[in-house]
Amino acid sequence: MVKRNPHFSRLSKNYLFPEVTRRARSFENLISLSIGDTSEPIPHAITEAMKKAATQLGSRKGYRGYGAEQGNAALREKISEVIYKGKISADEIFISDGAKCDIGRLQILFGSDKTIAVQNPAYPVYVDTGLMLNQKVVYMECLPENNFFPNTFPDADLLYLCSPNNPTGSVATHAQLENLVQWAKKSNTFIIFDAAYSGFIQDPTLPESIYEIEGADEIAIEVSSFSKLIGFTGVRLGWSVIPKNMTYAEGGSVHDDYTRVVTTFFNGASNISQAGGLAALDHPDEIAKLSTYYLENARLIKKALESKECRIYGGENAPYLWVDFGKIESWDLFQMVLEKTKLITTPGSGFGSCGEGYLRFSAFGNRTQILNAVKRIETQWPEQLSP
Repeated sequence: MVKRNPHFSRLSKNYLFPEVTRRARSFENLISLSIGDTSEPIPHAITEAMKKAATQLGSRKGYRGYGAEQGNAALREKISEVIYKGKISADEIFISDGAKCDIGRLQILFGSDKTIAVQNPAYPVYVDTGLMLNQKVVYMECLPENNFFPNTFPDADLLYLCSPNNPTGSVATHAQLENLVQWAKKSNTFIIFDAAYSGFIQDPTLPESIYEIEGADEIAIEVSSFSKLIGFTGVRLGWSVIPKNMTYAEGGSVHDDYTRVVTTFFNGASNISQAGGLAALDHPDEIAKLSTYYLENARLIKKALESKECRIYGGENAPYLWVDFGKIESWDLFQMVLEKTKLITTPGSGFGSCGEGYLRFSAFGNRTQILNAVKRIETQWPEQLSP
């Protein structure tokens, strides 16, 4: 018999979100404030562009088969222009089927002999994909005192940073990223910067991209996504930036190697989804409406929680609230809230040991659901968590 990949034994027994679903299965009349899945319809201009692209595939003149594995040239140009203001060239942008998938491809790019540094708490995919490839994982404590940004950086080949952050809702400042970039250049560490939630940043003084920092194009890869930006969680469309200035210790091109990875493992994002992404970037007002909608949800949830025995972080520049309930274990918190309010949250310990005592509340949901959830927080909150 074929032996199992031994590195799978390093994974926790249950991936976080399936475990949340399993525990909630026996309850009825649930409202989910857990998984970061969008709820609002994709704007009309975007669906019309996808509909047109799909219809064209039904004609001999309009049919298209494989596209470039790196992505539609027009979309790459548009991302360069709209998202990066020309600081990143189109041929440094690789269109994909989502940021989560790209994180896995980047692990393949760098291989199993690397040490990766991740924030604690962190999005579980960074850790789990590294463990599957037998990478060594080291953790950076991220606590409220420093706005959930690492105080120090460990020796590592790759450092993962998510800003705006999932799960804490915090956003790294220019000064913090400048310090990180300077450190990375001195220590010969590559940064993997997850900017999937950058479209939610409201504060103009906060950086939306690592490439706003001078010299970042020498040591940083940026991963981003249309999933939360325009409701493409099920459509699947994202991108990664691999600057041509990035080179390995021996001088080889990271960009060239990633091109080989993509052209080997991937046949390109859907023609239809790329048409939607192109239309979205032509309608920034529609993107802004969706971001504003979810941030208003976050404001409503935060207001309801403010009277409870907790400290609340995030929700201003990201669609997540990171809520500290003190010394109570996260899964116990999850269970108390579930049983009393029929609200599904996410236990903070699922994101790492520094998440113990926290719950993450997602602001993704339609307004009616959110208002009903707010009413439950106000009227059915567990007595143990009340002031």
